[in-house]
Amino acid sequence: MKRIGFFIILMLVVSQLSAQHYTRDVAKIKAEISARNKAVHVFHDWMRDPVIMIGPDGYYYLSVTQHGDETPDGREIIDHGVPVYRSKDLAEWEFIGYPYTIEDADNYEQYVKLREERNADPGPWGPDHLKLWAPELFYLNNRWVVTHTSNAGIGNLALTEGSELEGPWDGWGEDFGRQHDPTIFTDDDGTHWLVSKCAQLQKLKPDLSGFDGKPVHISPSNRKMGHEGAFIIKFEDQYIFFGTAWSRDTLRHGTYNLYYTVSDKLKGPYGERKFAGRFLGHGTPFKDKEGNWWCTAFYNANHPTLSREEARTKDVSQSAYTLNKQGLTLVPIEIKKVDGEIVVRALDPDYEKPGDEEVQNF
Repeated sequence: MKRIGFFIILMLVVSQLSAQHYTRDVAKIKAEISARNKAVHVFHDWMRDPVIMIGPDGYYYLSVTQHGDETPDGREIIDHGVPVYRSKDLAEWEFIGYPYTIEDADNYEQYVKLREERNADPGPWGPDHLKLWAPELFYLNNRWVVTHTSNAGIGNLALTEGSELEGPWDGWGEDFGRQHDPTIFTDDDGTHWLVSKCAQLQKLKPDLSGFDGKPVHISPSNRKMGHEGAFIIKFEDQYIFFGTAWSRDTLRHGTYNLYYTVSDKLKGPYGERKFAGRFLGHGTPFKDKEGNWWCTAFYNANHPTLSREEARTKDVSQSAYTLNKQGLTLVPIEIKKVDGEIVVRALDPDYEKPGDEEVQNF
């Protein structure tokens, strides 16, 4: 009976989101981006796990998980591909296509086989078709690189043959294996590391053709970081390791948050887990062209988007809630040193502090 009730709520949420009329006011978005004092809702396409990087041509490139039949403007969604959007200013975005799909993988048949095996015992969600999750784009060694996982349980690291964002792709085949939310961190000395599984580090060969060593586990000193969305940046001379967890430490209870920990060395030891931002789970910090820090955010909840007043006062401990609207939201953040300690802080007050339901004390 509880499961039926959950699916009814979920269908109502999806229906409400699909019915929303959405008109983009680009001038308003640009002004909000310039002000850098609150979250900016940029556009409305259904998405998760948004990642933004600056390409070699000076454009911002956005890659996301995208499911469903079509976008609000009627464009068909290919949910086993990497959807890519491009922008000059973070406000106006154009969709440029699916440069990579799972069919481009050397081991495509393995994806299909594993998905069919999972469908034989599908669990509460029922059988499903092959989908690509958490894609990320990089431009390294004069080639485009994509990493991703999938609902088949495996992923890929694939590289373009040249400098254009297009196939054919050179992939790892079955060697990449089961990596959850894989991303790449490049250190100051040019070495590349795969970060996955919240969190595991594994050094990559200089040409990104395979692993160069065994995996190393990293974690905050006081508790588990989370369950997904691991990401590393280097700030000045220290490493900041980010990860995602629900505020109640129980899946889909509370708010989907971003946390971080700091170390003087990439492999650790790392300090205690600290709070980076509420509603920023699986968001990715990035620097804009002016050197300002932002974090991507998206809708992940079982209920319609909270108002700001509800986000401050409502008891959200028993289900999944968010302040984010469907689509891409950009939240201004700052990363700085205070008394020698790195501090990561959201500049929007409703993202800055944990809610009353938060399990960990900060």
